[in-house]
This record gives sequence, C-alpha cells and structure tokens, in this order.
Amino acid sequence: MAKKAIAKDQIVKLIVGAGQASPSPPVGPALGSKGVKSMDFCKEFNARTAHINPGTPIPARVTVRPDRSFTFDLRTPNTSWLLLNAAGIEMRKNRLRGAETPGHDAIGSVSLKHVYEIAKIKQTELRLSGLSLEGICKSVISQAKSIGINVVR
Repeated sequence: MAKKAIAKDQIVKLIVGAGQASPSPPVGPALGSKGVKSMDFCKEFNARTAHINPGTPIPARVTVRPDRSFTFDLRTPNTSWLLLNAAGIEMRKNRLRGAETPGHDAIGSVSLKHVYEIAKIKQTELRLSGLSLEGICKSVISQAKSIGINVVR
C-alpha cells in the first residue's frame, strides 16, 4: 500500500519597492518557478502598497498553495532602512553612499523621537505585537549602534 504524498504550501520571501512590483526579476522568476502568474501578484501588491511612499522596500511573504493560488502578507520595512532613512543617509543599490564603514565610524545620528517613531511602526507588525514598546525601542537602538548611527537625546 503506497502512501500518497501530500503537497504542501510553499513560501516565497520577496522585498519589493512599494508600488513598483513588476514581472521582471526578482518577482517574476521567484513566483514563476512556483507556477504563479507574477502579473496577478504585481497588480495586487501595487494596489495594497499605493498609500506608501513609492520605492520604500516592503518585505512580502507569499504563500503558494498546491493549486497555484497564493496569498501574501506585507511586513514593515527593515529597521536598518528606517534608521538610515531617518538619519538622512542615502543608499545606492543596497550599499551606503561613499566609503563609510558601518559599525566602526558614526555615519549619522537619529534622535530618540525617531527611535520611538520607528518602534511604533514596527509594533504594528503582527509578529512583534506582543513585545512592549520599550523593548522594541531598545532593539532599534541596538540596531542603530550596529550600523554606525548614534542615538542622541
């Protein structure tokens, strides 16, 4: 008696600019290999991120079912991106502009108000909703120090 294999959901993690999803890489190949029509994802993603500043990198977790249907959850931008944005540091193709070395020299600074605002953004995420705002603030401050951003009062 042979056991029939049960097909499981597959998860694809993507980071796409808000309102800028297109079937070109990285979206097209990642979803196409799972049998999903990337254009359907792009239309829905762009509609759901229309209220966010264009180009903000939004992590999306796409769950692909065996029948090739999909659902996806949007998450908040990475903490490091939010910190660099608050400090006014320009990123170019996921690299810091210039020859700065994060973690060694101070490349910028943010105020405690910025840290609080970032923590409020991160607290809206379902997986972080159980943490206290103070705990998230401490995590944001630690992340700032690790990438070379000073937190000033």
